[in-house]
Amino acid sequence: MVTMQILGTGCQKCSDLAKNAEEAATQLGLEYTLEKVTDLNKIVTFGCMTTPGLVIDGQLVSQGKLLKPDQVRALLEK
Repeated sequence: MVTMQILGTGCQKCSDLAKNAEEAATQLGLEYTLEKVTDLNKIVTFGCMTTPGLVIDGQLVSQGKLLKPDQVRALLEK
């Protein structure tokens, strides 16, 4: 089970990143959970200074970028 978290205040880029992350996990046939983290204090605890951020299994793997599904897929395959 893969845990993904989208860090952001709920802007359009954050929503698009969540959609792209779900698409990537589905393409890989992964079981996953997706959580949207909107609390700024919690976002900062991940070390994320620019949203949207993507956390996979507790590790910040991207920030400040709207990743495409294939880019998220590459991160999930690592």
